[in-house]
Amino acid sequence: MAALMLQGTGSDVGKSVLVAGLCRALVRRGLSVRPFKPQNMSNNAAVTIDGGEIGRAQALQAIACRVQPHSDFNPVLLKPQADRTSQLIVHGKVRGTLGAANFREARRPLLDEVMQSFRRLEQDCDVVVVEGAGSPAEINLRAGDIANMGFARAAGVPVLLVGDIDRGGVIAAIVGTRAVIDPDDAAMIRGFIINKFRGDPILFEDGYRQIEALSGWKGHGVLPWVAAVARLPSEDAVILERDGRPGRRDRLLVACPIIPRIANFDDLDPLKAEPAVELVMVPPGRPLPAEAALVVLPGSKATIADLAAFRAEGWDIDLRAHVRRGGHVLGLCGGYQMLGRSIEDPEGIEGPAGRVEGLGLLEVGTRLAPHKVLREVGGIALGARLKGYEMHMGVTRRSAGVLPFVRFDDGGEDGAVDPSDRIFGSYVHGLLAEGAFRAALLHRLGAASDGLDHGQRVDAALDELAQAIERHLDVSAMVELARASGSRTA
Repeated sequence: MAALMLQGTGSDVGKSVLVAGLCRALVRRGLSVRPFKPQNMSNNAAVTIDGGEIGRAQALQAIACRVQPHSDFNPVLLKPQADRTSQLIVHGKVRGTLGAANFREARRPLLDEVMQSFRRLEQDCDVVVVEGAGSPAEINLRAGDIANMGFARAAGVPVLLVGDIDRGGVIAAIVGTRAVIDPDDAAMIRGFIINKFRGDPILFEDGYRQIEALSGWKGHGVLPWVAAVARLPSEDAVILERDGRPGRRDRLLVACPIIPRIANFDDLDPLKAEPAVELVMVPPGRPLPAEAALVVLPGSKATIADLAAFRAEGWDIDLRAHVRRGGHVLGLCGGYQMLGRSIEDPEGIEGPAGRVEGLGLLEVGTRLAPHKVLREVGGIALGARLKGYEMHMGVTRRSAGVLPFVRFDDGGEDGAVDPSDRIFGSYVHGLLAEGAFRAALLHRLGAASDGLDHGQRVDAALDELAQAIERHLDVSAMVELARASGSRTA
């Protein structure tokens, strides 16, 4: 019957990771904890135990709480797609499409459904840790807000404001937020946290006190840069914006193009963590590296539009050259659809109805459909066990004689393999997290795997983050704030 909300001075200040770390810290104190994000906007999503989907960050936070992901953890999810529109997911299910023009009006009625989820969670645990979206300082978006102060005031939940000192200007970011937001909104903020500090914290003591004096908010600590965070999945595509050039030449090179509407790119995190692998995310304007042993075509929220962008970059030419050189290709979900002969969209799921030619590297054809497949799966591929989840709108059929990539435990089949046994496609997200499957794949490419299940890495990183939060932040004060909110709303 208690709750605390973390909001940020901007996007990518570390709210999602801090919520995950705080959840794990509270669990380690013996509390029953649930994560909550009223509204999220992300194409990185996860399947829930109740057959829905939520933002990937809330799935990580559920792991931190040691509970199964549930659609109540993220009742409103917006998944950006083509033509300035977003797919609207409410309580885990597709409800329609929102455009930029009707976004503000359409979200207002969703507050009641957000509150329904929140009240259920309140009754189910000791503490709910809530994550905001963007920043309350975006006062142009305040009317009808359900993600930040609109929710905090409706639910009576106190807020801590997170500032990212690594990007600079953290004093102005926190004090400036105090200056521009509505006084009643400012009254919901009970303190601040400084995140991502590098160096000697003594050097920031004066700045810390100046923020307290100028904002009137109490500081709850300075969290240093925590190396373990790099081992956690990220929800924001901003982390993909990097050079795109290969680095270490003594590692197996895996390349993945950054398509405009890339989805579930955390599928690749287990490869990034492999000591023998160099993962390169290739941005627009760069060719796919010729020395790559494996090219991964990732998931997409708008497969047809992303296929057009892939071709516009000339990556289709690079990919064919890669295949001629004997390279391997793995297509995941939307990437699997792209590898086929064609993609049909007779009902206009992604835009105008029509049909486009695929890359023609697998003898399969895809027909998009309004029903979204959401389910957890397990099976065998490359002679090794795997598990993961499906999340797609469309049916892909193999031509006669084409072998499946995965044989599921329930007797079903998924994906396709080309005759050379070097090009694979599958709808299964998360398959690379399984140590046995990843080891089998890397063995084919001539590299050794550490064989660890990625979930073990993530869980250990959450414990390290929780320990850092306990050392550097006033967790006890946060618990008292949360409990005070429960006593006021009881």
